Amino acid sequence: MDVAATLKAKRTELEASMARISAPPGDAGGISFGKRVGEGTSMAVDRLSLVAAHERLQMMRADVRRAETKLAEGSYGTCDRCGAVIIAERLEALPWATLCVPCASQR
Repeated sequence: MDVAATLKAKRTELEASMARISAPPGDAGGISFGKRVGEGTSMAVDRLSLVAAHERLQMMRADVRRAETKLAEGSYGTCDRCGAVIIAERLEALPWATLCVPCASQR
């Protein structure tokens, strides 16, 4: 497995997803927000969900970038918090993991 290529591909994927989410809504004109739940309210709720998803993607992209930096520095596979070795199974499942399982559970 080429970790550098995997991390780059994941970063590209995340950035594309973030761009889609950040794009202005297609048809927001003429929608009013009154006292009744209507299309405008459901669109607002959908937009809030997209904001939360965007924030999660930003956090994951930060982890990917950190893993790329660690790879370049030669510290890939060690926990940023405690310095322990991150188990191979975790890195296989999440190549951008920068914390060991115990430290990640405290995050």
